[in-house]
Amino acid sequence: MSVSKPALSRAFHLSSASRVRPSCVPRPLFHRHLHASRRLDVVKPFLLADIGEGITECQLIQWFVQPGARVEQFDKLCEVQSDKASVEITSPFDGVIKKLHYEPDDMARTGKPLVDIDIQSEISDADAEKLGGSGVTEEAGNKLSGDDAEEMVRQQEVQGEGATEGAVEQQDQSQQPSPRQSEKDKRSLATPAVRYLTTELKVDIRNVQGTGKDGRVLKEDVQRHVNQQSQQPTAQQLSAPVATREDRKVSMSPVQIQMFKHMTRSLNIPHFLYTCATDIGAITTLRKKLNASATSSEQKLTQLPFILKAVSLAFQHHPLLNSSLDTKDPKRLQLTYRGAHNFGVAIDTTSGLLVPVLRNLQDLSIAEIAIQLRQMSEKARNNKLAPSDFSGATFTVSNIGNVGGGVVAPVISEPQVAILGIGRSKLVPAFDENEQLIKKEELVMSWSADHRIVDGAECARCAERVRALLEDPGSMMIEMR
Repeated sequence: MSVSKPALSRAFHLSSASRVRPSCVPRPLFHRHLHASRRLDVVKPFLLADIGEGITECQLIQWFVQPGARVEQFDKLCEVQSDKASVEITSPFDGVIKKLHYEPDDMARTGKPLVDIDIQSEISDADAEKLGGSGVTEEAGNKLSGDDAEEMVRQQEVQGEGATEGAVEQQDQSQQPSPRQSEKDKRSLATPAVRYLTTELKVDIRNVQGTGKDGRVLKEDVQRHVNQQSQQPTAQQLSAPVATREDRKVSMSPVQIQMFKHMTRSLNIPHFLYTCATDIGAITTLRKKLNASATSSEQKLTQLPFILKAVSLAFQHHPLLNSSLDTKDPKRLQLTYRGAHNFGVAIDTTSGLLVPVLRNLQDLSIAEIAIQLRQMSEKARNNKLAPSDFSGATFTVSNIGNVGGGVVAPVISEPQVAILGIGRSKLVPAFDENEQLIKKEELVMSWSADHRIVDGAECARCAERVRALLEDPGSMMIEMR
């Protein structure tokens, strides 16, 4: 039965005439309007949206709001960490936060409620799809009787006043945190990998002084804290022998889980390994000359941009190693030759090993590759990579030489058919064409190819072409477009 106009008139006159609000008292946050517009003054669960790349769950790092806080459109709600990147979730509505469905470090699933929000703004149909099905709709309110509607309005007015005072008081308190509480909140900022490390080392993250952005705790901060604690043994430790550490179970971080999945699938690939030693001396001489004329440290070149460009030039003659294999249908296997050279470059960060993608290297110069590589590395180390930064790789380069070592056996990432591992360059004794003993700067490059698709000869020809280009940088200039 629909609500009669007299009943609605009595209800609204009653709410406005029963008491007069002073001008200093804010309008209640929970004031209801019984009409049929797209305004939804109801408590609805806001669902965690799909953030792409097939990600079904992510770890909640921190909340920027608390129950009772008022938010506006585009205000930050929380920060989540997927198995690839950190993402900040913002509110698409104006309203009041009623409930948080997760605690920090909990795993949140896409499509499930993230927060309950009392929506107090006009919303579009697209925004309405982000909401769950709980809550009381206005259409249901329109079916109440006239007396019920009048009583509901009266109750909402009374509840709205109390909720307004509580929300305003809580918001004022949240805007003026104590210095000690603010310092502790900042110190608790950390990536899942760092939190995993504190759990493993039995360290309270709130006691660690963070040196990262906004006081974020880094892996180095945790290790420094542990070293300081170990250098100050207690009286009990001095008098009693150190107890044997007990076994403990910990959950894997999102980055570790993703690596586990990828490497498990890679076990199905028969790897063909090929290594070749490259004389990188000519590249080093050229780099030193160019870096000497650089006006800033950001313009200085490393070996990696030269290597990436040499691989891209070699793929113009050996496109098979830049292809991808589709095995979804075993009866109809497909091989796709990729036109773009999108190289995933492995970067070691405090969150673990990340592999963002540098795109269209076939169209970039060595200087442009260096700029993009520097920007991508900075974003990775500051935890600012987006899920789109990891998609679409056609080939992977792992520069293990930054850590050390020479020969490696890199593991292919599906659906790619090849990967390159780069060791650390070092000076070794060698003989020149006149059999004179000389010093040579040697760099070992290790290739892995999917032996189901790439035969050994094709992989070797491509590797030797890359070696020739690096040993004679002038030949790279001839092939550049």
